[in-house]
Parts: sequence; structure tokens; C-alpha cells
Amino acid sequence: MGAMAESLDPHAVYKQRLAHWRSERAAADRRSNQIGNLRLLDAGLVALLAWMSFVQGWITGWWLLIPLAVFIAFVVYHERVVRRQQFAKRAIAYYDRALLRLDDKWQGTGSGGESFEDPNHVYAGDLDVFGYGSLFELLSVARTAEGEGTLAGWLLAPASPDVVRERQQAVSELRDAVGLREDTALLGDDIRAGVHAEELARWGAAPRVPYLPEARILALGLALANIITFVGFMAHWWGLRPFIAGAALAVTLGMLLRRSTLEVIAAADTAAHDLQVLSLLLARLEREQFRSPLLQRLRAELDTEGLAASKRIGRLQRWMEFLDSSDHLLVRTIGFALLWRHQAAMGIEAWRRKTGPHVAPWIAAIAEFEALSSLAAFSFERPSATFPELVAESSGPLFEAAGLLHPLMSPHRCVGNDVSIGGERRLLIVSGSNMSGKSTLLRSVGLNAVLAWAGAPVMASRLRISPVAVGASIRIVDSLQDGKSRFYAEITRLRQIVELTAGAAPVLFLLDELLSGTNSHDRRIGAEAVIRTLVRRGAAGLVTTHDLALTDIQAQLDGLAANVHFEDHLEDGRMHFDYLLKPGVVTRSNALELMRAVGLDI
Repeated sequence: MGAMAESLDPHAVYKQRLAHWRSERAAADRRSNQIGNLRLLDAGLVALLAWMSFVQGWITGWWLLIPLAVFIAFVVYHERVVRRQQFAKRAIAYYDRALLRLDDKWQGTGSGGESFEDPNHVYAGDLDVFGYGSLFELLSVARTAEGEGTLAGWLLAPASPDVVRERQQAVSELRDAVGLREDTALLGDDIRAGVHAEELARWGAAPRVPYLPEARILALGLALANIITFVGFMAHWWGLRPFIAGAALAVTLGMLLRRSTLEVIAAADTAAHDLQVLSLLLARLEREQFRSPLLQRLRAELDTEGLAASKRIGRLQRWMEFLDSSDHLLVRTIGFALLWRHQAAMGIEAWRRKTGPHVAPWIAAIAEFEALSSLAAFSFERPSATFPELVAESSGPLFEAAGLLHPLMSPHRCVGNDVSIGGERRLLIVSGSNMSGKSTLLRSVGLNAVLAWAGAPVMASRLRISPVAVGASIRIVDSLQDGKSRFYAEITRLRQIVELTAGAAPVLFLLDELLSGTNSHDRRIGAEAVIRTLVRRGAAGLVTTHDLALTDIQAQLDGLAANVHFEDHLEDGRMHFDYLLKPGVVTRSNALELMRAVGLDI
């Protein structure tokens, strides 16, 4: 899709909104203090009137109703002010973190998604997808666990081209929707704290609770009959016997329905509370009108038979209020004859049978919207990012980038490079000194490929990419717990990458210091064999090396490989790097200079 249209300045927008919410917080704090003082004065007035009424007898006790009503009004209003304080506090934290992302100080300020880490994943650990300072931490503005899970899933597995194109359109539409992201983020805190999404989805999809056939009609009929017979008794139209007979029938039916009613009520209490919290976010999304097909479908998921999800949840809340009213003294007195609790439970169960199966899709729609919002926030905060051009894989894997940057580094201090792999060039052998940028280049390629196939914009002025399965061996370490050496861990990962070539998508491999855990002779032979196998199976990728002997592999691959390198130079006892990728093999090493620079006598 190429470069995106010019948008708002992220710094200016975030600072303006942060200033607004700080002002709101200060105003809410002042109102809270004022209400506290007024409540104290009102309490004093209550005490004074009580003394005047009950001790001195100057006034009647009815005068107490006025300050008591005022006190209740203060309590209700104070709850709204406290709610505003909480929202302002969340918003301040939200924009503080957003500005830290813009200033490249975001590491450790958000969720790293550590729960999604899998040490056996073929690239996640090597590319810093999760953990401190990870891609997930940079991207995620999701406030629900389900939203985080959806985003993590997109980063762990590439989507199809059609799905990616739909996500790109949705992200483009949401890019400048800062207010919508703010609203969903602030409401999302309530959902994270108060919604048990998995349990809620299970409740909605659980098997129906068995009731006697036509139990609702029987219960309603008995209730109406008992009302009529009681009214007739009070009007002296007939005696009490008709009412007693109807009440006895109601008690009998209630006993038959008791087990099912208790089962419904026990499950519905938590579910109804969770849905009430969820409805706040659903109602916010329902107010939006979207243009992109994916967002339109997600919005449509929130409507069931033409009625919005939040309104359907409102119907459940009315049944719950009906149930809760059974604790009222008057209802307790006559409720048994009206089958009050049973009718409420049957109404709740009827709602669940009809609407419950839609609860899981509602939660999934919110989760997908949050994942899209995370990609949109990244797009908004990185104005130089562009959407990649997705190309067919007819001629094998392709990764062709101009001005490629590392997504986790500030664009202002990262050096862009052109990288082209695919077609007749299946391998780039990257040589260079320590700290010259070789591993950074691999991660730049890998992370941008992950972003591209998640549906996000990438950090490059242009990127053409075909469907690829990324496989990386960059950060391989030994494991004392598993009894694995670094070399064994590395060859295990290499086997995983080779096995990837049996899949539908061609492999994009990223190998850092290939087989560095063994001697140079075995390394040379093993590295050439691994690379030959990967290339023969249709894969393409990059290999970095300090061992210049490995650069000779280019000659063995019949023009399918090219050597490139990074350079450095020593100036005033310090190493300097330009981080620019150049053709050919590096001609010097900086190892001795670095050793001398840190004070070793070499």
C-alpha cells in the first residue's frame, strides 16, 4: 500500500490530551475535597436538627429529611467525581507511556507479554517478540487479556495475504482515531479488573438448564391467577380458599423448579456483573461507523438480530434487577405465590439460551479491535512507517526493502539499509566486526517481516515481501536445566528451521554466527551443508559471520549468494561504526582494538 498520508503530529496530540486530563484530574480532586467538606457540614446540620427536634422539641423530625436527602445526593455525585478521578488517573498514565514510546524511553513501562513466550518458538525469542523492551511491549495498547492474546497470536504466526490486506485497511482507518483508542483503553481497565472472559464465554455457551415443559407459561399463569384471587378476596368477591389453592399449586411448582432455578441463579450472578462491565466498551464501539470491511464485520458482530449487544445486555440486567428485588420485604411476603425468583431465573435462562452463544464472539470482536488499535497506535506514533507491498510467491521467497530500520530502535538514531533477498539471490553472507550491526540487521529483517504479516506497517521507506515463514537462530544459549549445550541448542533450532521448509510458505532464515560453538573445520563443513540444504529447499535468508572462511560459501552456491559487510574504524582510541551495509567481504577485524580499548594488554 506504500507510504501513508500525512497525519497529526503524535507529540503535539499526546501532550495536548495529557494536559487536558491533568486539568481534569486537578478539577476532580478539587470537587472531591469540596464535596467532602459539604458532606461534613451537612452531617453537622443533621446533628443540629436532630438536637432541635428530639432534645428541644422545637421542630418536628420531618425536617431531618431535607439534609438526609441532600446527603444522599452528595454521595451519588461524589461517586461520579471519584469515577472521573479514576479515569483521569488512567488517562494520565496512558499518555505518559505514549510519550515515553515517542521519546524511546518505553522499555519496561508496559506489558512484555511474557506469558506468551515459548522457548521452542522458531523466532520469537531470537527476535525479541516478547519480554522486556520487546516488540509486544512497544505495540500493545490492549487493556484486556483477550486483546493481548490476539495481538500475540498475530505476532507468532503470519496471516494470509487477504487477511493482512484487510488488517492494513483497518489500521489505516484507526490510525488517527486517538480519541477512540483513549476511550477503549480507559474502559479496558475496568474489563481487565472485573471481567472473567473465559468463564463468561463458557457460561454463554453452556448446555441449557432443564426446566419442566411450558414451565414459564405455568408459572406466569399461576402468578396471574393468584393476583386475581387475592384481589377478589380483598374486594370481598369471594373467600380466601381460591387464593390458598393457587398458592399451594405455586409452592408445589416452585419445589419442582427449585434445583434448576438455583443452578441458573448461581451461574448468572457473576456473569451478569461481567456483562454489565463489558457493555460499557461494547456501547462505545457501537457508536462508531466504520468504512473498512474488517471493522464493519467486527462492528456487525456486536449486533444480534438487529439489536446492539449493549442493549441485549440491558435486557439481562432488567431480569437481574427483577431477581434482586426478591429480597425486598414485600416481595418476600408474596413472592412464593407469584413464583418470583423462578420466573426471574427462567427469564435469565431464556436470555442465555438465545443470546449466550453470542458472548464469545463479542469478546473476540473486542479482542481483535484492541489488537488492531495496537497496530494503529504504532502507525500513528511512527509516521515514517509504511505498509508493505505483498507480492505473490511464484518465484520463491522475496524480501526487498529500502531504508530498513530496526522497529525497536528510535528512527532518529537508527541507520537505514537496503536489503534485497529473493529471486536469483537466495543468501546474503554478512561479515563485519563486533558491534558493527550484523545481529541488528538480522532482527531488523525478521521483525519487519513479522510486522508485515501481522498486518502492521513496517519500518522501511519501501518493502516488498512475499509470504514467508521466518526462522531465526540468533540468541541461542545453553540450558543447565535441560542439560543442553549451546551447540546442541543451536543445531536443534537449525533442525526446526530446516523442517519449516516442508510447509506451504517458503522460509526466510536468519542465522547469526552459524555453528560458532564448534571447531572451525567442522563449522565450515556443517555451515555449508545447512545453507545448501535450506537454499535447495527453496529458502532464502541471511547468515552473519566473524569467520571469513565462511564467506567462501558464496562461490559454492552458483551465484545464489552474495557477500556484504559492515565496516568500522578506530579514532582516538575509540571504535566508530557507520552501520551501513556495503557489498563484499569485510577486510579487517576490530577484536584486538576492542580488547586494547578496554585496557587489556595485547
